[in-house]
Amino acid sequence: MLGELFEIQHELSRNIDLSFKRYLYETINWDTRLIILTGSRGVGKTTLLLQYIRERGAAPEEYLYISADNILVDSHGLFRIASEFHKFGGRVLIIDEIHKYPDWSRELKNIYDSLPKLNIIVSGSSSLDIIKGRYDLSRRAVLYTLRGLSFREFLILNLGKDIRQVPLKKILSNHVEISRDLKETAEKSGRKILRLFTDYLKFGYYPYYLEGTGDYFIKLNNVMEKVIYEDIPSVFKLKQTSIPYLKKLIYLIATSSPFHPNIARISSNLGISKEYVYNYIDYLEKAGLFMFLYPPERGLRLVRKPEKIYLENTNLYRAIEGDRRFSIESGTVRETFAVNQLKALHAVFSSEKADLMIDGRYVFEIGGRTKGKKENGGADDAFILSDGIETGYAKKIPLWLLGLLY
Repeated sequence: MLGELFEIQHELSRNIDLSFKRYLYETINWDTRLIILTGSRGVGKTTLLLQYIRERGAAPEEYLYISADNILVDSHGLFRIASEFHKFGGRVLIIDEIHKYPDWSRELKNIYDSLPKLNIIVSGSSSLDIIKGRYDLSRRAVLYTLRGLSFREFLILNLGKDIRQVPLKKILSNHVEISRDLKETAEKSGRKILRLFTDYLKFGYYPYYLEGTGDYFIKLNNVMEKVIYEDIPSVFKLKQTSIPYLKKLIYLIATSSPFHPNIARISSNLGISKEYVYNYIDYLEKAGLFMFLYPPERGLRLVRKPEKIYLENTNLYRAIEGDRRFSIESGTVRETFAVNQLKALHAVFSSEKADLMIDGRYVFEIGGRTKGKKENGGADDAFILSDGIETGYAKKIPLWLLGLLY
């Protein structure tokens, strides 16, 4: 059994490229006893785990990568495989797609408690509420979430240059110099920064764009179909008759600019109760297809309903736009990019004075190149994030610079 699993691991990892690692790779404390890695379908969780294996090639028998939906895993069971691997001298067991294994939380808890010298790394879809599973893992596990490619990572892959993360505070105070330097870096490689940004908004969020952009949206639509037809129904025990409502909600959000949810109206239009609407929206958010923006209230004032709902990233809009042959408003795409990139490291809320409030301090207005300073109220911590400009001035900042945050 172990021999076959080691052979599968070798075949999967031997061609894995180590030249580019995702932003999260160096952040993870790989010595932690139990690591849970979550993230939407297609963001690169499997590649990251195989890079970890490949980089430790000096003692490959001490590391074992398995996918929970492999027939060998299904026939022998996770606990038995972990026990045999531990007896063999194994140190780190990596279980990919753990949400596809029945009763995974019980077996994972048993492995953790029964084999104290074995480190465990598991990956699962972001549609899973892993920490609050049937068997409490919150005291045992350290949870990491892998996001899609940032614009910074997209630039690294396209320009072949080392581009470092830039904190938000530094972007706000030094954006002119930062944007000029990156503009020159792109032009030395024969590229234009705004063209690269346009490409990123269209097809740069999921790493499999490197396999070719010609069929990128076919793959992306397939990913969405799998989430809708497989992940959500299996995790949340939905009947197949509920799936059309999920799809209608996705297209409703995609065609709005952006969407301000009116739960009562949605309930009436779809012919389902408000409770079902709340549940379906929540499932789509947990599955990595929706992104919520709440007002900055606290306590009882923070109601269940978000103020705005976006698709999780701009590529999803472009995929649906092409599939349904309608045009997504540019303002929706701009806001989606800003919220998506900022949420990685910051508290992002709606604002009465502008579009966004960040960390309870900064206020951002988002718009095209003609957006003027009079529209942000002139406050010290108020800024304009402007699309369509290579460099800014004063408090007018190129929108694309937010892509350097992670």
